[in-house]
Amino acid sequence: MNYLLDTHTFLWFINADPVLSSNAIGLIQAVENNIYLSSASIWEIAIKVSLGKLYVPSPIGMFLEEQLTENSIRLLNIKIEHAAVIASLPFHHRDPFDRLIIAQALHEGMPIIGRDAAFDDYGIDRRW
Repeated sequence: MNYLLDTHTFLWFINADPVLSSNAIGLIQAVENNIYLSSASIWEIAIKVSLGKLYVPSPIGMFLEEQLTENSIRLLNIKIEHAAVIASLPFHHRDPFDRLIIAQALHEGMPIIGRDAAFDDYGIDRRW
């Protein structure tokens, strides 16, 4: 099955953060699942690093490439169709990165692995 990671889920997974649920870990590590990270998450992480709100141990581009490869996570690029979905979303959630991830999940028919219960207001399949 295909799953889309929320940004915090990706960061918690690669850092082995104990806040990540055992169910989320199981879904991400299951060899039969295809795990995706939105290019919106890449952008969000880069912005947080540039603002000093997030530390990564190597240059951001190299760090992200290594983590995606090492953890067999695929990149989900932003498509025009995703932007079209955003235009129709109600404003239950105001964060632009989360709105894009929600739009991608809806358009691609992927459940999101994430803790943010505000995603549920969009009728997506959220796993935690």
